[in-house]
Amino acid sequence: MKLFAEHEGERHEIEIRVEDLKVFARVGEKQYELEAREVEPNTYLFNLGGRIYECYVAPKNAAGVNRVRQGTKTFDLKLSDPKRLRGAQALGDAAEGTAQIVTQMPGKVVRIVAEVGQEVKTGDSIIVVEAMKMQNEMKSPKDGVVKEIRAKAGATVNAGDVLAVIE
Repeated sequence: MKLFAEHEGERHEIEIRVEDLKVFARVGEKQYELEAREVEPNTYLFNLGGRIYECYVAPKNAAGVNRVRQGTKTFDLKLSDPKRLRGAQALGDAAEGTAQIVTQMPGKVVRIVAEVGQEVKTGDSIIVVEAMKMQNEMKSPKDGVVKEIRAKAGATVNAGDVLAVIE
């Protein structure tokens, strides 16, 4: 999975690959191999070369920025998925038609946040999926109404599965 991270005005390309319990990451030209797990909501432990790092990642604010705290350091980080950016740009502000919320990797549905028929805004939480012991909040890519929820809490999902449809 490729992402972009914005930190202190600089944009970095990140690539993440998950195999079993290992996470392989590339940030710019640097390569990392680590283990990651969520120990509490929004709190993660990273094992990198035998050193353990605990990070708290606050939910995104209205500007789409996460405040991250690692030890005594706190910083703002904005992550974006270039695939989602392309889809959002194609939709535009006055999007017509339907948008699908699709999983990027296999996992388990932790909870369904929205209900069929509910009005949602861009960025509203729809469904939460756990993959590699990390919870991923799947959000609405547009303003609209939840037309379908295609998964149930506790269900196992595969990469590419359509979990919800927003109209």
